[in-house]
Amino acid sequence: MPGPEIPLIPRLRNILQLRFTDIFAALSPAALADISPANPLKRLARVLGYAVLRLVGNIFQPIKNRDDLRSKVWLYVVSANNYDALAFLTEARADAVLVAGQAKNIGRYNAVVNRLSLRRKLLYYWQFPMAYFGLRRQVGPRATRFFDFIFYAIGYYEVYRRALRLYRPRAVVFSNDHNDDTRSLLLACRAEGVPTAYVQHASVSTNFPPLGFDLSLLEGQDALDKYRHCGPITGRVALVGMPKADAYLGRRNTAPAVRRVGMACNIHDPLPALTDTLLFLNRELPELTFTLRPHPSDGRDFGPLRQLLPALQWSDARKENAFDFLLQQDALVAADTSTHLEAVMLNVASIYYRFAANPLTDDYYGYAARGLVERADSPTALVAALRRYAQHKPADLYQRAAYYNATLGTSDEGHSRERTASTLNDWLNEMISTI
Repeated sequence: MPGPEIPLIPRLRNILQLRFTDIFAALSPAALADISPANPLKRLARVLGYAVLRLVGNIFQPIKNRDDLRSKVWLYVVSANNYDALAFLTEARADAVLVAGQAKNIGRYNAVVNRLSLRRKLLYYWQFPMAYFGLRRQVGPRATRFFDFIFYAIGYYEVYRRALRLYRPRAVVFSNDHNDDTRSLLLACRAEGVPTAYVQHASVSTNFPPLGFDLSLLEGQDALDKYRHCGPITGRVALVGMPKADAYLGRRNTAPAVRRVGMACNIHDPLPALTDTLLFLNRELPELTFTLRPHPSDGRDFGPLRQLLPALQWSDARKENAFDFLLQQDALVAADTSTHLEAVMLNVASIYYRFAANPLTDDYYGYAARGLVERADSPTALVAALRRYAQHKPADLYQRAAYYNATLGTSDEGHSRERTASTLNDWLNEMISTI
């Protein structure tokens, strides 16, 4: 049943919820550089580039979809990780199709995802002055600091409502709940009466928006507890485990001691601190093999580090998924990343080590506080922990992950895909029968 129309300012406040949080505003300029530069002139240049390349460019970009989108179940993705989290559902339902925004970068899956036209998005930019000043009254200077995000968000809602009316999907399944385009489509679905479902694809934070889907399929109790902290939960919730881990749980690390250490980093980890840590570890632990895995969105120049540490091995996150990387490691060192959870499920010893000192992101996912991972607060403590694991790595580390993965240690372990597909199918069939 269609919902009430949401006025522009409350709608954009909802869509940009995460962008106006304290934790987002406190990110370092280096972390924000790729998405919202601190220099207002650079932000303006980024906005103008978006207007020319994306908004105007969309007008001339042809859309030739592989699938008919009418009356289908849309699996809406905004990244390669989202694709990996939802693609298996196309095997469970013949009417499921993978969909993304017109120019959205889905990495290695760009060519195989159906696209929703965003050509008409340009027609709604007359709203920007009203949107900016309205949000300025609500969030103050942050509306100016992040005026680029306001600009990007304009028009998604209206264009997606039009697409929903045109194609009338049976339902839309999401795997992201906080991006501006995702939240715009969610609100558009509510307005058009299209059922929505959510399949969690990574660890969540208490800074996320309240859970607002008709059906939410979460990995475990951790996610449910955090979403309860975010605000009122609407719709049904089921704990289904982690579908993307199914194929790997039977290949857990059985090595009795650590010899291979993976290090995961992202743009939030300062390169000088990362370099100093790697130099120290290589000097103190020459018997261990270290492999660095930058996040796929990390575009920094690692050339000097390669020259400085020629023995350092590398994992390309654009070509190798996290589980395949972890299967080659005995231990993981990283700061705030859900790769910790994936490591522990594979019985890889995981150590939380921060390369930066932002107090608002300390133990962002709560892994250290919950005892999922060991914490090292200094280079010497990190070396001591790795030396201990190099002597003995417990065989039951994976059991710590049961709070995060509802199927771990149960008869459904390794069968989260079937559990997810079955729960989703039952709900979809019920929704479709009432339309």
